[in-house]
Amino acid sequence: MRHALLAPLALTALIGLAAPLHAADTSKHDAKVQPDKADKKAELPIPPEHSAVTSHSVTIDGRSIAYKATAGTLLIKDDKGKPTVSVFYVAYTVDGGKAANRPVTFLYNGGPGSSSMWLHMGSFGPVRVANQGDKPIPPPPYDTVPNQYSLLDKSDLVFIDAPGTGYSRLVGDAKGKDFYGIDQDAVAFAKFITRYVGDNHRWNSPKFLFGESYGTTRSAVLAQVLQEQGMELNGIVLMSSILDFNVWSTTGVDHAYIVNLPTEAAIAWYHNKVPNKPADIASFIDGVRRFASTDYMLALAKGDALSPAEADRIADQLNQYTGLSTSYIKQANLRIDPSRFRKELLRDQRRTVGRLDGRFEGIDGDAAGETPDGDAASDAATGAYNAAFNQYIDGTLHYSSDDAYLPNNYPVVGRSWDWKRKGQQFTSSPYVGRDLATAMRQNPHLKVFSANGYYDLATPFYATEFDLGHLGLDPAIRKNIEFGFYQSGHMIYFDVDALKQVKADLARFYDEATPHS
Repeated sequence: MRHALLAPLALTALIGLAAPLHAADTSKHDAKVQPDKADKKAELPIPPEHSAVTSHSVTIDGRSIAYKATAGTLLIKDDKGKPTVSVFYVAYTVDGGKAANRPVTFLYNGGPGSSSMWLHMGSFGPVRVANQGDKPIPPPPYDTVPNQYSLLDKSDLVFIDAPGTGYSRLVGDAKGKDFYGIDQDAVAFAKFITRYVGDNHRWNSPKFLFGESYGTTRSAVLAQVLQEQGMELNGIVLMSSILDFNVWSTTGVDHAYIVNLPTEAAIAWYHNKVPNKPADIASFIDGVRRFASTDYMLALAKGDALSPAEADRIADQLNQYTGLSTSYIKQANLRIDPSRFRKELLRDQRRTVGRLDGRFEGIDGDAAGETPDGDAASDAATGAYNAAFNQYIDGTLHYSSDDAYLPNNYPVVGRSWDWKRKGQQFTSSPYVGRDLATAMRQNPHLKVFSANGYYDLATPFYATEFDLGHLGLDPAIRKNIEFGFYQSGHMIYFDVDALKQVKADLARFYDEATPHS
């Protein structure tokens, strides 16, 4: 489902500062990693660039598409010409295509600290893990299948592992502090993209950025960096977005409760906890949006001055939308924390619901806790994706490395992340909407597509609507932003029906953004 940009909304998002943004970032699944030697005096080895090239085909919309897969590394350098990072990537390029004019898309996940494994093996590459929708993937052997919903019919695809993740490694005397940060990371990605474009003669190709989760944060900054360096973009795909981190604290701030409410309502709807459940989720959520940005927002704004009668009325409405008891809602002062919600919704069944995807159910050690012990959605797929990628990269793409592939490196990269931004006062609350808005003003043809899962409590869709509705854009530019909403979670592609819908929306988006390709 695709929608034009909605009217400005009331408030912003809460996600949880201490929690990583992507399934690959949860510490319980961290790969065993070496200490960050980049910050020690001894120089790290500088490996030669190498790649493996293989030929394949995939059928998309009934048409067989022959393509080459290039799995390899490129070195990026500092201003003095010294190598700093060996960046691992996998590029899929269509055979016989006019590369100089064919679109090329650069894809990456987030974290910070996540490799591109999730998008690579789950979304729009030529192969994908056979997901189970809202169910955990069964144990090995795992199925990897041709992806009939790949974007390869619309664009060549380059999946990039961020420095310190996947097979990407710091080299020479590079230090983590020069790459593990909002602005440092964007500069590193810009160097890689510029190097790839130059080496592969793609300067005239229509260019797209595709980020998921923190990858959307990266895209906002990266777009401006690239354009200031003279590389204009055709489009940006933001999947499960986070552009404003200023509302990660709920102490005295009610914004988060408002923007999380529609997602909580969607999850309650899915689990049949909504009284008199309506058949259509989209119209149901429209009603929740209206309530959240009007009556609910005003009630919370009154604070302690809210009358008992008003509190009863709001609690009754929240009960109709979330299925939580009015007594629980009033005990929580009408403020439904997402983590508490995940524990409370199915407490009577001794189940919790997932953070990345509220459709998934977890089982805690007991049913009396305040918040869930973990995230059932992350647990449901991490092992399958990790195993499938390692098997695929070695057995199908014939790429080998002496290093272990790090699907996530949160202990080193994420925990070292520099959240400070020049000109922004609060170091732990960065805002990158300004970067995206500047890029769109500088390039009035730049188009943005925002893909959102209804059941995603990590990056709630209503917060994204607010962020993209408050960029301060002229109407002539604002029309370049489009939205898609899908019955899935943070990793929208976990659900095959949602993947099919996103592909259809993106196919139109690419056509609109590359009218002469």
